[in-house]
Amino acid sequence: MPELPEIETILYNIKPYLIGKKIAYILVRNVNLRWLVSKEILNLHDELILNIKRKSKYLLLKLQYGWIMIHLGMSGSLRILFNDSTTITKHDHIDLVLHNHIILRYNDPRRFGCWLWYKKLSDSNLLSKIGIEPLSKNFNKQYLFIKTRNKNVSIKQLLIDNKIVAGIGNIYSNESLFIAGINPERSANSLNLKEIKLLINSIKHTLRNAIKYGGTTLRNFSNAYGIAGDFNQKLKVYGRKNKLCLLCKTSVINAKKQCQRMTYWCDVCQH
Repeated sequence: MPELPEIETILYNIKPYLIGKKIAYILVRNVNLRWLVSKEILNLHDELILNIKRKSKYLLLKLQYGWIMIHLGMSGSLRILFNDSTTITKHDHIDLVLHNHIILRYNDPRRFGCWLWYKKLSDSNLLSKIGIEPLSKNFNKQYLFIKTRNKNVSIKQLLIDNKIVAGIGNIYSNESLFIAGINPERSANSLNLKEIKLLINSIKHTLRNAIKYGGTTLRNFSNAYGIAGDFNQKLKVYGRKNKLCLLCKTSVINAKKQCQRMTYWCDVCQH
């Protein structure tokens, strides 16, 4: 599933082509996504796109009278196309067509994504459950220290909880904990303030670096131009089971399933 860096990468890609442009119409070939495509979206035409932003893993398109909320689900993708002659494939479910003929095309083989309409973002139950943005100033040592005090769960489990912090995801929680030298199985409430500060810095560094390299492509992620992300070349621990640790060079990387996700760590480097 695309996480924060992948969605941020797509946001950077599509912003220049969409902001300040008018939607001619939206062609929906299949309304049956995770939830039915909102009927308001089916009828949109001649609407100006005022802004685009991201919250967690959602893309939010601001129009004059409301918002289009897009989520890519497990396998969705968005492409910027410069003409309408591109062959339509089986899983090309939605085209947002601009007056200048540029198309934002949504493809989703598993159909776990969504295109929903809200008059106000405060009307969305999905957004209201999302925690703090990890790249914001408010995601700091005081915030995370308080959130960990009464949490008798592993620090890894806490980091992938979107109600606590939005969009870090499995890959980047593994990488951040490795950089911080913290064992992912440790109880969240066992971390002291110094460790929390180090972890905050590691998370922000990891996410910013992942955005710099266009996200991580392990299976099928690609940006709005169809280009794969390069951060998988920079991974220090994720996916390296039984390989020599790149830091200590004396231990191999351990791996186990934790909260239905794979966790990777080095016993020597992480405590």
